[in-house]
Order: sequence, then C-alpha cells, then structure tokens
Amino acid sequence: MDVLKFCGCESTDYTNGYHTLKSFEIFQSLREDKFFCDIKLKADDDKIVFGHKIVLMSVSQDFIAMFTNFSEREKDIINIRDVDSTVLKQLVDYMYTGKITISKENVQVLLPAANLLQLDYVQGACAKFLQKQLDRFNCLDIRSFADLHNCLELLTSSEEYIRKNVLDVVESEEFLSLPTEELIKFISGNVLNASEEKVYECVINWVKHELNLRYDSLPKLMEHIRLPLASIEYISTNVVEEPLFKSIPKNYNIIFSGKYYINEAFQFHERKTKQLTIPRTIRNTPRMSGQKVILAFDYNLEAHWYDPTTNLWHLLSENSLMYFDYSADFYHETDHINCFKKKITLIKEHLVVVSKFYEPSITILDLSLKSPTWVTLVDTLVSRNNCGIGVLNDCLYAVGGYGEDGYLNSAEFFNMNNHQGWQMIANMSIEKSNTSVGVLNNLLYVVGGSVINSYDIKTYFKSAECYDPNLNIWTPVAEMSVRRSNIGLGEMDGVLYAVGGVYESNFFKSVEAYKPGSGVWTSIPDMHIPRCNSSNLNQYFLA
Repeated sequence: MDVLKFCGCESTDYTNGYHTLKSFEIFQSLREDKFFCDIKLKADDDKIVFGHKIVLMSVSQDFIAMFTNFSEREKDIINIRDVDSTVLKQLVDYMYTGKITISKENVQVLLPAANLLQLDYVQGACAKFLQKQLDRFNCLDIRSFADLHNCLELLTSSEEYIRKNVLDVVESEEFLSLPTEELIKFISGNVLNASEEKVYECVINWVKHELNLRYDSLPKLMEHIRLPLASIEYISTNVVEEPLFKSIPKNYNIIFSGKYYINEAFQFHERKTKQLTIPRTIRNTPRMSGQKVILAFDYNLEAHWYDPTTNLWHLLSENSLMYFDYSADFYHETDHINCFKKKITLIKEHLVVVSKFYEPSITILDLSLKSPTWVTLVDTLVSRNNCGIGVLNDCLYAVGGYGEDGYLNSAEFFNMNNHQGWQMIANMSIEKSNTSVGVLNNLLYVVGGSVINSYDIKTYFKSAECYDPNLNIWTPVAEMSVRRSNIGLGEMDGVLYAVGGVYESNFFKSVEAYKPGSGVWTSIPDMHIPRCNSSNLNQYFLA
C-alpha cells in the first residue's frame, strides 16, 4: 500500500454527538431486560427497580457516595426510603434517558425524591413546573412546600409572586388558613406591594376568621403593622373604632396593645404636621413593592424604565408622580428631542426636591402630607445656577454651577434633619455647571458637566469624581466613554447609571453603568429616544 503524502496537515479532533446518547439507550435496553444489572433498588412499597451501579453513579452524587463509601457497596439490594416504586422507576428511567415527565399529580412526590437522590436537574425542572402554576390560591402552599424541601429557586419565585399579588392573595381561603407564625412572616417584611391600611385589614380579617382561637395573637400581629404610615383619617375611623380594641373583660393585654399602637400612630402624624424630628423605627419605615428599576421622564411625562434583570428598556404607560404641574416647565430643544428644565431628586423617601435651571432657588414638596405643599428652601451660601443636586445621609448637596463670579467648583450641603442652614465642603477639582450628582456606597459622585468660555465656546466633560463626607475629600474616578452634560444619574443595587445627556447639538440615548469593583464605565442597551436632564428621581419601585 502506498503511503499517502500530506503537506502541512494538522491533526483534528472529532466528536460523535450521538455516542453518549446511543450508549445510554443500550444501557436502558439492557436494564429493561435485566441484563448485567448489579443492583436492585427496593422502594417503600417493597417493589424492586433494577439498575447498573456504574450508570446510577454517573448521574447521582448520592449513588457515588453510596457505592464507594458506605456499606451499601457490598449489597445487591438497597432500600430507598420515603420513595414509592412509581416515582423511583421514573427517576431511574431519567438517569438512563435524560427525560422526565412532570405533572400536577406527581410533582409533590417527585421533587423531594429528586432532592433525596441529588438529581439537581429533576429538582430544578419540578421547580420550574410549579413556578408556572403559581396563582393566588396556591402560592402560599407552594412557598411552604419550597421552604420545607430547601428549594431556593422556587421559594424566591413564590415569595416574589406573593409580594406582587398580595392584594389578591389576602382574599384567598389559603391566606385565612395560615398559622400565626406564617402570617407574621407575611406581614413583617420590608418588601410588600400593599398599603398599610390593607395590611391592617388582612390581619383583622384573619383574626376574626377564627376569633376564639386567634384573638390572643392580636398584640403580636399588631407589632408588625406599620400603623403610623396609614392616614390619620383611616386610623381615626377604622382602627380606633375597631370592636376588637374595645373594652372586653379579661382581655386587658389586647386592649392595651391596641391603644399603644394607635397612640404611636397619632404621635407620628402630630410630629410630622409640626415638622418635628421623628425617630426612625421599623413601624414608620415605608415598605417597598419589590421591583427596582431606573426611570427616566421626558417633557410630556412619558417615561421609559430599565429593568437590570432583563437588560431591557420599557415604556411606562402610567406614572404616579402627578403632584407636579409640569405643563409650563418643559421645552423642546429641537423638533425631535425633549429636555427637562428641572432637576428632581428624592430625600427622606417622601421629600421631592426640585431645582430649576437658571434659578438659584430650591423648592421641596412633601408627599407625606394629605395636601402636598411646595416650600422654598433657604438660599444656598453661594448663588448657583445650573448646579448639580444630590442627597446623601438625609443631606441635600448643591455642587458646582454658575455664580456671580463665573463657573464654580465649590459645593455645600443642607442637613434636612436639623435645618441649621447650608454649610460649605471641600471644592471639586473642576469648575463646571450642568453636572449630575448621584450616590453610591455612601459616597457622592459628580459626573459630566460643561462650561462656556469668554469666546462662547462650550466645553463638555466626561470626567467624574466622588466625595467622602467623612473625610471631606474629593477623589477622581474613571471617565465615561463620551463627553456629556445634563445626565440623568442614579444608583441601583451597587451600580451607578449615567442616562442620556447632551454634547454640543447631539442628544444621547446611550446609557453607561459604573461598578466600583471594576473601576470602569460599561455600556448597557440604549433607551428608545434621546434625552437629557432625566429626573434624578430614578430609582423607582413598580408593583
């Protein structure tokens, strides 16, 4: 035979994609005919399922441990406790074929059995199956089931469903059947998409559902209702007049606790009305609805929001920030580009702070009042037009801007807790206006901005620096990829987002994200339209 001649040919690896599949099909065929089977698995009902040790070990860590380290390696019959033969056969078939059929009839026994035999794929498939079945009638039971079997993915999904659909869940018979401790878990969390009035009502309804057995639990439950956050009218009409808190013989503890929490709520509203300092407690801390997104408005209140879990922008059909009459406060930069004439931020969870462009005054709207009223804050120590504003530790910061003597690199803050007036802090490294301010890891970040020189030439910045209030020091950080001013800037889950902005006549729809751990700005998907000066009220919670 002639030897073939090659010129520069390198060796090549080839993989038969059907090799493993075909091999396991043969193993399954041998098992069905009980050929070469070296292990018998005995289910709870004493029925036997045959198998090959080497195949079972190739799929399950439980069988690896069983056949290598324990006494079972010398046995040819092994008892599999708490699993019936039907489920055991399904799981062994899966080990040979990679296929499993999950139904509402078998999922409740299949998941714990898969967990027992450490079949992660089957456990995950059961979790996904149950996630699709979640509704207001079964979500509480599914949550308990997931918790019992340590199925974290399913537990997280069921808890998220409950939070988002709490108003429907509390109307179900399943909710009224919750044990006391489970109800406490339900109402004590910081993330719950329901008003405090609704939380109170669902507790009262739960108690009255089996009044004789549950009445003594009322003081413990009241502890977790954030009654000060209910309106004063609701408390006076619905809570004070609740028969359960009236004078009933031998129930002094219930009456006393009810009066205690009612008085606490009245004192909270009285201090708020008088604008007195209110000590923060868990019962006067607003809950969150759960889903955090980045929100950006344009001139006609149309908004887009970015969901970091899906990496997508969406159009928000409705918005709830309708206290503002924006109609006279917006303008068109061009026929196609919309731009804010205000900078907006949020402080102490209910105070909306607004700084108008080209005006040094700062106004505040208190959303916690029944009739929100605008109040003008005392003027800054340095007159500032187009300054950046931001909030850190209940302090309002005014940074840079344009003053009587030109562009500013100075900055000052106003403590909203003591109202002692504005106080100066260390200067930034660059004089600029139209800069954007955000907070990340207890540091104040100032990003972008612009200045105009005496020749009417405008310079834009891509630089950023951060301020440490404990050290009173500014430190430079990484630059953005492009120069821009009038950026929407905000933090979410440890990431700082720079949204839109403008450079010369170019308005951006691009967005950059900064993570301190990486020390660089990275791009995320563009918004649908360009925009600048998007509101700093950009961490928004959606139901």
